[in-house]
Amino acid sequence: MTQFHQKGVFYAPDGKREKGKGNEPRIILLSFLGVLLPSAVLLTLPIFSVTGLSITDALFTATSAISVTGLGVVDTGQHFTLAGKILLMFLMQIGGLGQMTLSAVLLYMFGVRLSLRQQALAKEALGQDRQVNLNRLVKRIVIFALVAESIGFIFLSVRWVPEMGWQTGMFYALFHAISAFNNAGFALFSDSMMSFVNDPLVIFTLAGLFIFGGLGFTVVGDIWLNWRKGFHFLHLHTKIMLIATPILLFVGTVMFWLLERSNPNTMESLPLAGQWLAAFFQSASARTAGFNSVDLAQFTQPALLIMIVLMLIGAGSTSTGGGIKVSTFAVAFMATWTFLRQKKHLVMFKRTVNWQTVTKSLAIIVVSGAILTSAMFLLMLTEEASFDKVMFETISAFATVGLTAGLTAELSEPGKYIMIVVMIIGRIGPLTLAYMLARPEPTLIKYPEDAVLTG
Repeated sequence: MTQFHQKGVFYAPDGKREKGKGNEPRIILLSFLGVLLPSAVLLTLPIFSVTGLSITDALFTATSAISVTGLGVVDTGQHFTLAGKILLMFLMQIGGLGQMTLSAVLLYMFGVRLSLRQQALAKEALGQDRQVNLNRLVKRIVIFALVAESIGFIFLSVRWVPEMGWQTGMFYALFHAISAFNNAGFALFSDSMMSFVNDPLVIFTLAGLFIFGGLGFTVVGDIWLNWRKGFHFLHLHTKIMLIATPILLFVGTVMFWLLERSNPNTMESLPLAGQWLAAFFQSASARTAGFNSVDLAQFTQPALLIMIVLMLIGAGSTSTGGGIKVSTFAVAFMATWTFLRQKKHLVMFKRTVNWQTVTKSLAIIVVSGAILTSAMFLLMLTEEASFDKVMFETISAFATVGLTAGLTAELSEPGKYIMIVVMIIGRIGPLTLAYMLARPEPTLIKYPEDAVLTG
């Protein structure tokens, strides 16, 4: 909130505080680029790749890894050496964890309100006292991530060690556990997870990692602290995520099964249980995870549309996932419903959501739409591809999903740079970019209201 100091009979904005808050987007971007650029240079070295990478492909791959997108211009399993794969794991971990820890740091230092802006910053957003212990907070985030990844690693090792041997099986299990929890989508198998479409152990383990990574630390921390007290005592953001996430998963699963069960190129040949497994996996993966267990290039147009919507919604705030965020979508949807019912206040779970939060949610959607439209227009100029492929790939990059309809592997040089920019914006957030380009100036002047005809 803007602080004012008295100047005669008027109160002027506190310039120092406003200046400090204005630095926050730059800190996010610079910290991102500070890891990205050296990593891209490293990937061009012979030690990291089998045949070498051009600077463009290296920059694309590094951006895809640190933004936890998962789009690749080369086959990850075949093209990179062991050192290259380890570097990608490091980048994925930094991209996923770094974003969460950075969010926590900024929240503590600058009073940045992430996700839904609710009452007391630390108490409402982090489920802790106002005097947040930053070291303890970051430690909990890291421990939560490592525990989740370790559990995933154990389950995947049980599946792959007997088949591949101890060394290879454990490395594959570790790589995919890190990739899945951080919603990165990088796979060492050339067909992603298509070979395991009927394997419940692999499918449920990876899906569990997607979902927990996509919920966000704030939600997991809130549940950990308050689950004994009951659902009523959870924070509003947590309630939204716990209700919206299963609904999106269920709707996506049912729609994919209905639309693809008769498609001979995807699910028709699978047994009924396998069809439901594939539908569930794609529903979970679409919300920024980026793995696929069936050939997406063979999906029907309606199924691709459902996937595009799920990709755009994305995961939770302060999570390893991208997209406009589930809470943003939920607030915008409920605000529209509130308007249609001619209600004055947006109420969710017996709590009033302030109109500043509603405005922010709508701003995120509008800015995201403008960025996506611009990127799609530029890609249609540079690439010889159909509109549906361009739209799918652009939204996949922006929402840091990593699913591809086949366009990424065929991108031209300018097209790769367009996608790099889209992935960076998608990871740091569209509003962060907007704040950097145009910081609002505080004012005490209020002009008379007037009506505008809309609709």
